[in-house]
Amino acid sequence: MLRSVVRTAVAIFDARAGSIALLDQDSGELVFEAVAGEGEGALVGRRFPAERGIAGWVLQSRQPVEVHDVDSDAHFARDFAESTSYVPKALMAAPLLCGDEPLGVLEVLDRSTEPRTPLAAMELLALFADQASLALVLVQRARRARPVGAGPAGPAEAAAQALAGEISALDGGRREIALRIVSDLTEVLHRRP
Repeated sequence: MLRSVVRTAVAIFDARAGSIALLDQDSGELVFEAVAGEGEGALVGRRFPAERGIAGWVLQSRQPVEVHDVDSDAHFARDFAESTSYVPKALMAAPLLCGDEPLGVLEVLDRSTEPRTPLAAMELLALFADQASLALVLVQRARRARPVGAGPAGPAEAAAQALAGEISALDGGRREIALRIVSDLTEVLHRRP
């Protein structure tokens, strides 16, 4: 699902690349979990300190940012970018949050156009970050509820897995609508009576 979110973001922004890096609480590092575009084959699993770079700043501040010239930004970690064989000129980044707890960072690198939607670019990126955060929270809850190797999934888990598969197979616009519906349903289920 995370790869689907990143690929859709890259397509909508007509970007050179996009990624989701998740926070590893134990090591204090961000870990690339989903990558689309430049570096797609080499970055998944790669780690970097969670306090470094623009992604680190976004994670710590819990604020989205758009940087039109990364060389003019004091937070940009050029050495890390060079080690990936792709140095962006510009980027947008948004934190992935569960409440106020940071989960990771969604980045879109070198977008070439404004998205073809009535939403501004940063609003649209924030929507993608919200959907990725929801997907992460659902996966984490499922893993806590049923440890790996604990046997076959029950009816609720099987239904959730089937739904995730169906949503992943949808095209960009329909996928976005489906993810929004799941997000709204999750919000309703968490409201206190």
